[in-house]
Amino acid sequence: MPRPYASGIVPGDVEQVWRRVRDFNSLSSWHPAITHSEIEPGPGAGEVGAIRRLTLADGGVVREQLLTLDDVDHSYTYRMLDGPFPIRSYVSTIRLAPVTATGDTFVEWWADYDADAADEEKLTTTFADGVYATGITGLTNG
Repeated sequence: MPRPYASGIVPGDVEQVWRRVRDFNSLSSWHPAITHSEIEPGPGAGEVGAIRRLTLADGGVVREQLLTLDDVDHSYTYRMLDGPFPIRSYVSTIRLAPVTATGDTFVEWWADYDADAADEEKLTTTFADGVYATGITGLTNG
């Protein structure tokens, strides 16, 4: 099972960055590839079970469900329910940690997913670079 991964340093202390990231409905406010986000009826954006509907810059739609939310570990895990990617399963985690030497925040983001072998290389690059690295850069610039 492939594991796309990206990490980076975001200016600001971990609590400050976590406030931006924690809201499961906030992705469109800091990720440049997401033009709109809304929480479907049911659990709210800060509750396990929440489902967000994301509109991508190219018009595609992705639906994701929050599986875990950990304020101590500054992380959450979610799964993709629907989307334009040829995958059979996808579970992703974003986690923040303090950089004690500088007061900044280390952000890492990864997923485990299942897809046909012929699609894995392209999907891994798409997720690692186009989703995670782009999002971390969005946090850095925002």
